[in-house]
Amino acid sequence: MSSFNSRNGIPRRELLRIGGMGALGLTLPAFIRAEATEENRAESPTASAPPIQSCILLYQSGGPSQLDTWDMKPDAPREVRGDFQSIDTTVPDLRICEHLPQLASLAHRLAVVRSMWHRMRDHNAAATETLCGHTPLEGDVIFHDGPNSYPCFGSVLSHLLPQQNLVPPHVALPQVVSRGGKLPGQGPGFLGAAYSPFQLSQDANAANFSVPELSLPSGLTPDGLENRRRLLRLINRQMPESELTAAQKSMGLFRDRAFDLLRSHEIRQAFDIAQEDQRLRDRYGRHTHGQSLLLARRLVEAGVRFVTVNSIGDKEIGGGDDWDTHYQNFSILKNDLLPKTDQAFSALIEDLESRGLLDSTLIVWIGEFGRTPTITKAEGGGRDHWPDCFSIVLAGGGVNGGMVYGNSDKHAAYPTSDPVSSGELAATLFWRFGLDPAQLIHDRLGRPVHIGTGEPVRKLFAL
Repeated sequence: MSSFNSRNGIPRRELLRIGGMGALGLTLPAFIRAEATEENRAESPTASAPPIQSCILLYQSGGPSQLDTWDMKPDAPREVRGDFQSIDTTVPDLRICEHLPQLASLAHRLAVVRSMWHRMRDHNAAATETLCGHTPLEGDVIFHDGPNSYPCFGSVLSHLLPQQNLVPPHVALPQVVSRGGKLPGQGPGFLGAAYSPFQLSQDANAANFSVPELSLPSGLTPDGLENRRRLLRLINRQMPESELTAAQKSMGLFRDRAFDLLRSHEIRQAFDIAQEDQRLRDRYGRHTHGQSLLLARRLVEAGVRFVTVNSIGDKEIGGGDDWDTHYQNFSILKNDLLPKTDQAFSALIEDLESRGLLDSTLIVWIGEFGRTPTITKAEGGGRDHWPDCFSIVLAGGGVNGGMVYGNSDKHAAYPTSDPVSSGELAATLFWRFGLDPAQLIHDRLGRPVHIGTGEPVRKLFAL
């Protein structure tokens, strides 16, 4: 094969370099239009409501304590029950932490699952369990994602469902979760970089918040952008289809999506959080978590299918920047994480409901595991990792509000009824999107993988 363009003698490699992403000044994450169609959607024999249109996953990085939030044990010994009191909610017999009063007033909109479990005790492996719905192939010693790692929920949806308008199918914000390196479970895994989320790194609470990836490079006009797009298409047409590698095809699709996003007024509007009423911004909370949830609402309103919001605390409080409260558990929760969760999560529910979006948007509040039933003697009292039993919360998306699903023992150490695995949670999420959890995708070695394992937990939904 000649390395020269037959029309003008310019080396094809040089043309590709000129026409590549560097020449465009683009840094968008790789994601492309899914080739599947609505035929991938499966009719559930028990569902009478339409599939959800979007999901906001509130990832509580570090692992929240079930005993200090949703599954309190007031009759347990002091070294188990901890410092906090429980309060009444709008649901009889459902009591939650005193530092979640606004969510207590919305308990009739929540489904609390108190019987989640898995076996991964390290953050990395546990994140793969809960963000991908599968136990990592490496077990509890995974350090980073590899070429055959499992894909996260948003990447699977990007792969299986058709793209909507010119918006990215999956957005993650406000930043990548890192523990000495990128935490596994946040990417596309074996599906490939084409299905990566559009990852933000800017703080939506910053006065100068913007998304530079959606701005044209300096000096490049819309007409100039379209000229470059035509040039790239001309170059690609000169290379026989049989000679294109999978990586080249993926890059071509990526460039098309990048061009579309740069031309999309709708997505730029969605990220322009400054348009929001100042009172609503105050309601969510003038902090990173609050403004991230407000931005998530704007994104699903614009048509983004899956939004991951990583919960990040304030490093100056307590000694941690997330829910990994090995020490000063109670001060970190009381002074930082619980008030922000209460304010922003409740605002998101109310805001979605007021806009008619709550029924079509599922909210999932989840960490990678829970915390130990017994308080440690670490500074300020801590709780260590505990995957054997933990709590998650669902809202919207047809959820059976006011429900407590599953029970734990007297110390919230193990489920005593209706245990829910990570695979069953994945099956539930995909089922609500109208997909068959038994549907297969294939890793890079061609091995089949079910998108969910087990049956959906249909009782969680009033369908």
